[in-house]
Amino acid sequence: MRAPLSWLREYVELPAEVTGRDVAAALTAAGLEVETVERTGGGLTGPLVVGHVLAIEELTEFKKPIRYCQVDVGDANGTGEPQNIICGARNFSVGDKVVVILPGGELPGGFTISSRKTYGKVSEGMICSASELGTSDDHDGIIVLPPEYEPGTDAVELLELVDEILDISVNPDRGYCLSLRGLARETAIAFDLPLRDPALLDVPVPNGDGYPVEVADRAACDRFVARTVTGVRPDADSPVWLRRRLEKAGMRSISPAVDITNYVMLELGQPLHAYDRARLEGPVGVRRAQAGEKLTTLDGVRRTLHPEDLVITDGRGPIGLAGVMGGAETEIIAADAAAEGAGATTDIVIEAAHFAPRDIARTARRHKLSSEASRRFERGVDPEAAAAAAQRAVDLLVLLCGGTADPGVTHVSSVATPRTVLMPATHPGRVAGVDYDRETVVRRLQSIGCDVYGSDELTVTVPTWRSDLQAPNDLAEEVIRLEGYAHLPSTLPRPPAGRGLTETQRLRRRTGRALAGAGYVEAPSYPFISARSLTDLGIPEGDPRLRTMTLANPLSDQEPELRTTLLPGLLATLRRNDRRGSHDLALFESGTVFLPTGEEPAPVRPGVAARPSDEELARLDASLPHQPRHVAVALAGDRAAAGWWGAGRPADWADAVQAARLVAAQVSTELEIVSAQHAPFHPGRCAALYVTVEGERVLAGHAGELHPRVVKALSLPERSCAMELDLDLVESAGAGPLRAPRVSAFPVATQDLALVVDRSVPAAAVERVLRDATGELLESLELFDVYTGEQIEAGRKSLAYTLRLRAADRTLTAEEVTAARGAAVTAAAEELGAALRGA
Repeated sequence: MRAPLSWLREYVELPAEVTGRDVAAALTAAGLEVETVERTGGGLTGPLVVGHVLAIEELTEFKKPIRYCQVDVGDANGTGEPQNIICGARNFSVGDKVVVILPGGELPGGFTISSRKTYGKVSEGMICSASELGTSDDHDGIIVLPPEYEPGTDAVELLELVDEILDISVNPDRGYCLSLRGLARETAIAFDLPLRDPALLDVPVPNGDGYPVEVADRAACDRFVARTVTGVRPDADSPVWLRRRLEKAGMRSISPAVDITNYVMLELGQPLHAYDRARLEGPVGVRRAQAGEKLTTLDGVRRTLHPEDLVITDGRGPIGLAGVMGGAETEIIAADAAAEGAGATTDIVIEAAHFAPRDIARTARRHKLSSEASRRFERGVDPEAAAAAAQRAVDLLVLLCGGTADPGVTHVSSVATPRTVLMPATHPGRVAGVDYDRETVVRRLQSIGCDVYGSDELTVTVPTWRSDLQAPNDLAEEVIRLEGYAHLPSTLPRPPAGRGLTETQRLRRRTGRALAGAGYVEAPSYPFISARSLTDLGIPEGDPRLRTMTLANPLSDQEPELRTTLLPGLLATLRRNDRRGSHDLALFESGTVFLPTGEEPAPVRPGVAARPSDEELARLDASLPHQPRHVAVALAGDRAAAGWWGAGRPADWADAVQAARLVAAQVSTELEIVSAQHAPFHPGRCAALYVTVEGERVLAGHAGELHPRVVKALSLPERSCAMELDLDLVESAGAGPLRAPRVSAFPVATQDLALVVDRSVPAAAVERVLRDATGELLESLELFDVYTGEQIEAGRKSLAYTLRLRAADRTLTAEEVTAARGAAVTAAAEELGAALRGA
């Protein structure tokens, strides 16, 4: 909501020294979100006046048409003589009133005006457009003013060029602030000043002579006011002050009738609609749409209506989407459109109605048609403002368009009792942790329009414009925010004794810290994917990852499904960062995936009157898919940076495997690494990751280099690698809480050995045998070389390991080291057919 400070001052007598930033600070302290304060006309200096075009000479000898204009500026130039001005615009004629800046003036942006010779003529000033004055981004040509303004009139004051505009983000529960009336009330409270309520008008009583209205659905439309104005001048123009206020509020001028309805909506917060009475047939009605009905709205779109849509009708059928947008068949026709064949509007019926917020919100979303009216109805409009808004529109039509107010007044309404809330006077203090006395609570509630009765137990009657005040906590919030959030004490919560993180939570933290310590950056993403994202990963038909759950109300139609793998989001982040110039990437994410089996029972719908039963809760839990927590990494570019020490080392599949080992180490467990084929990985560079759970070997994830087709489909860097691991499964395979390693004070004995095995034997199997055979003396085992050259027979490979042996209580003897090494070689020979290289 854009609120010009000059407009706010009409309703609140702010001191002259109060600036827009002062108002923004006060409103922010009261809980509103002021995004910006825009100062207009700040760079404008010098004489800016109204000019009367006396003559125009067309200069045709140049590439573009140029006009040499003689303009009367009154006494503003000190001589009374006309100014001669060069201008290229063609949207004005002799006799028009325009805006002229004289030599010595300066336009926004530092553009100084002077007398200068151009196109063979001396130009003594400039005829201005709205974009040149900084009042609009429109480039439609020169500003043409109404004829009643005298030459030489100060255009800065006339156009209200110097102003401050507050741009306020209005939360859904503060719909009353989508109006100058609501913002003025908040401003008056913030500065402790009286409010001149623009809705306090003399409204005639309803009678039976107004335009007939029939409301079929009183629950969806509890208020409908209809007023008629006849004899409106089709050639009337919106005055400058009205057009300027609409521009400052972010709306463009269309025609006097439409401008007036928009102006009243901005002023009072009540959306209005104007109908051409000559184009109405029979009574105006409010009902639900019928199946198959169609309506062409004012934006020119032919819409098929839904049976739940609330529509405005006449004798022919729907003529508008209630609370959202009117129909094209009954729109107001201005004089310029009438010249093209249609009769100009002279008689207008004004609609001011109140609709149920939920119905309007659903209709707007159903048709993807958000309008200024629907935004206000969705957030709640004051039902008592309908009659005042209609009267305000009638008054302006009579004043500005020469119309006559019809004495008939239609007012269809349902009797509504004021809403009351019971609240202990001490409740706001208990919520805030501050002592508020009864007088403070009552004063603050009265300032927002509540009627308050009682002493210890307060009976609060909520004003009609505050539909968000439903419970004692809502009233407590009003007291607290108006007293000032800055006055609330800062108190750190005290955690209950004996509680802390669970072991699962500790594992998640250890995992994140370990990966971060290894150079990975956490990149969380939304848990939503599309079916195409799984197709791009090359996942084959029948894979359980293709069985997804579709959200009933997704954030985006492009990603309506819950993820079954972390890779789509993580790889999208990798691609985005690579395109933005970060090519050496190591990212990780930990989060939940959703794995439905297709056999989950349908969920129950518990009632809202009581807590669901244990049986209902159990059935709800059973309807949910399995939701394990996974951890995944993605790598691209260099894993080790280049520098003076030499070239960098590119990331490869082994780094992805090592990331998985690092995660498993956080629960003191080892992964079994086995060559595998699994989408989206390269068939020859993919490892299956196994853990042992209760003696059973279980697949926990995969790691490796991505398939070239996947890299191309996702536009990823070449040779990108990834890993995904079931963190819950790894935790269940772990040896319990991570223990700090015990460091022996005795020396280490290092032994190297190279074993020749068949190429089909995985290195992980060799490592397992060596560890088991060496026993408790083995401190660490590292594979440092793989050789398949000429010195090794075909079909075989050499694996070279470093064994670090150490005892916790003594220095190992040469015999013990030799025995341990021999046991390892013997076990490898017996179980895997290994031979000691060189033996």
